Amino acid sequence: MKLTEFFGLDKLAKAGRIIKAKGGVGAAIKQRFLMDQNKVGTLVGTDYFGNRYYEENSHFIPRNRWVEFSDRVWLDYDASQVPPEWHRWLHHSTDTTPTESPPHKEKWVMLHQENNSLDVEKKYIPYSTTRTKIQGWTPGQKKE
Repeated sequence: MKLTEFFGLDKLAKAGRIIKAKGGVGAAIKQRFLMDQNKVGTLVGTDYFGNRYYEENSHFIPRNRWVEFSDRVWLDYDASQVPPEWHRWLHHSTDTTPTESPPHKEKWVMLHQENNSLDVEKKYIPYSTTRTKIQGWTPGQKKE
C-alpha cells in the first residue's frame, strides 16, 4: 500500500481532477446535486434536445456510459427525453454512437418527442361530451 493511498491523498487528487475537468467547484457541485455523483468522461455526442452523452471505460460496464440532461429541464428530466438511437447506445445494444453512424430514417417514422404530461400547455386532457351524473354542491345556491 502506497503512502498516498494510506493518507487518502489519491482521493483528493482525483477530486481535484474532477473539479478541474468540470470547470470549477460550482459546476462540480451542480453535477453532484443533479446526478448524485461526480463523473468525468469523454463527450461522445449531443442530441437535438441538448443532452450530452459521455463515456468513461475505466468504470465497470453498466455504468461507463451516462447522459447529462440539458439545462432547460433542470430537475424535470425523465427517460423520455432520451431519443431511441441514444437509448440503444446507453444500454449497450450497440457500440457505435448515433454521431458515428446515424440510424436510417424511414419517411413514416415520427420524430421522437419527450413526454409532455408535466407541461400545462402541451399535455393531453381528455374531455367528456356527456353530462355528469352527480352535480357538485355549492353553498348558498338554491336547488331548482
